[in-house]
Amino acid sequence: MSSAAAAVGWRPPARRRVRAIRNRLRKVYGIPEAKPHGHPIAELILTVLSQSTNDRNRDVAYLALRERFPDWESVRDARVDEVEEAIRPGGISRVKSARIKSILRAVGEQARPDGAPAPTGPDALSLDWLGSLPVAEAQAYLCSLPGVGRKTAACVLLFAFGMRDVPVDTHVSRVGTRLGLLRPGAPFEELHDTMLELTPSGEELEFHLNLLRHGRRRCHARRPECRECALASLCPSAFQVG
Repeated sequence: MSSAAAAVGWRPPARRRVRAIRNRLRKVYGIPEAKPHGHPIAELILTVLSQSTNDRNRDVAYLALRERFPDWESVRDARVDEVEEAIRPGGISRVKSARIKSILRAVGEQARPDGAPAPTGPDALSLDWLGSLPVAEAQAYLCSLPGVGRKTAACVLLFAFGMRDVPVDTHVSRVGTRLGLLRPGAPFEELHDTMLELTPSGEELEFHLNLLRHGRRRCHARRPECRECALASLCPSAFQVG
């Protein structure tokens, strides 16, 4: 079946089906335990650094950035070539360094939503107040920052605050689409809305991380390992790819 035909015939999955997939993933990968770390700017910058690279290179670039500059205000005020040099191990450092500086400037200069606390000082950078907002308002603010989309916003809200949001990266999108959880060919905005709607409340971290792990370990883009896949009996795409 073509992707266009699959998209036409797609229907939102039943709650029972979502729970069955969750339970099967849970048997393979367990229930991840990661409490919200409470550092939203760090998560925001880490997510920018993760683009188009692997976790190791991302972490090396992030640690180099933190070692080079004592705080986020120093990163904002540094020359772009200094930031670029620090994050070079993460790849496409010229683009990422300019984006990081633009984001940090916007955090300091952009008006906060109504109801958010006032800045503690004219130069201070903080996003700690996001945790006091409704999810939709926090999403909207983050997505108004330069180069920040729904996935990055979801990473900040979920990992820093434990708020109800689910990041949809390429792995989650691929696995979710093959399992019939997501509409084939849907834009990323719709993918995020759908994934958030179908994820059981309180299980956002588990569902995201286990779908991500499955995409990395079994459900590869070109040659998924369907014969070894614990989800094969639940997957309408099993043995049809590669």
